[in-house]
Amino acid sequence: MRKKPEISLRTRALQYLARREYSRAELRGKLLPYAQADEDSGQAHPVGLDVLLDDLTACGWLSDARAATQLLHTKRLRFGMQRITHELRQKGIAEELISAALPALKESELEAARVVWQRKFGTLPQDAREKARQIRFLQSRGFGVDVIFQVLRSEPDVE
Repeated sequence: MRKKPEISLRTRALQYLARREYSRAELRGKLLPYAQADEDSGQAHPVGLDVLLDDLTACGWLSDARAATQLLHTKRLRFGMQRITHELRQKGIAEELISAALPALKESELEAARVVWQRKFGTLPQDAREKARQIRFLQSRGFGVDVIFQVLRSEPDVE
């Protein structure tokens, strides 16, 4: 039985980047197990990995800004500002990029909350139990309490 040839670290990185955008920290985490092990300690040797990531960034193939933009576009109509901000931090996006995205997120949060609420419920709560259920749902999606109460006070759009 033939063994599969070992894929180089660069090829593996390009395969990941061909599928979607990654932040530098996220791609580093995915590639770290495949970095060449140091013979003395048996630990992964991240210096070559950092050089590769620098090269990918210099070529324009790796960009934290593009990764942040992609995440914003994919999550905007389903999640609130708090959840999206948390996911950006988890992916290792720099605070400057997150701060730059916050005004646009805040501007469209009420509209996104209405879309999510309309899709899930569509009718205003009739009792305290149903209201609490709708509030918990919207909070779990990362919407702020002030936005949630604005949505629940408004009449649903008739289409």
